[in-house]
Amino acid sequence: MKRTYTMRSRADAVAGTRLRILRAVRELAEESFDLDPTLEAIAARAAVSVQTVLRHFGTRDALLGAAIAAGLDETRDERRVPVGDVAAAVRTVVAHYERRGDFMLHLIGHERDDPRFAAITGPGRDLHRAWVAEVFAPFRPGSAASASASSESESGSGGELLDLLAVATDLFTWKLLRRDRGLSRAATEARMRRLTEAVLATGSTR
Repeated sequence: MKRTYTMRSRADAVAGTRLRILRAVRELAEESFDLDPTLEAIAARAAVSVQTVLRHFGTRDALLGAAIAAGLDETRDERRVPVGDVAAAVRTVVAHYERRGDFMLHLIGHERDDPRFAAITGPGRDLHRAWVAEVFAPFRPGSAASASASSESESGSGGELLDLLAVATDLFTWKLLRRDRGLSRAATEARMRRLTEAVLATGSTR
């Protein structure tokens, strides 16, 4: 039993170190708006040695790929809300944009010039649409609250409603209100919620 406990503790320590390294990559990238943090900077942020970083990931490119995948998983966790809860959905997505929005906009602005940026923004768009389909599933025509998003049709009124909800909760909708208009976070959230509810009201009459 002691050996089992020791092995489990070591595995937890290894997983914790790996997580710290991945978070260090994301933190440094978001702070500098740059996807090229040095191994030395990453190691220092994670409180490990460069050799430890390489031992976990092998190469810098492999580390970046793992960090992108981990970032998407973290984003899914940050956006997790009860299905059908409109207020929580808008509040959560606005909080996500407040934390990550400016960096995401920077990535989108350079995605055509750098495939590493596109490797983040492309899956990010898919993630947002999948999130909308899941969270607002009870409001879509012909959908039950328990229906999976992947089983629902993208055509017809259901697909149109999904498009409109994706726009109502999109990063650029937040940017237009928060950055371009200079509205407060509370006002931005209120407008995005009102827009989302208007879309849902229109969809429910079809």
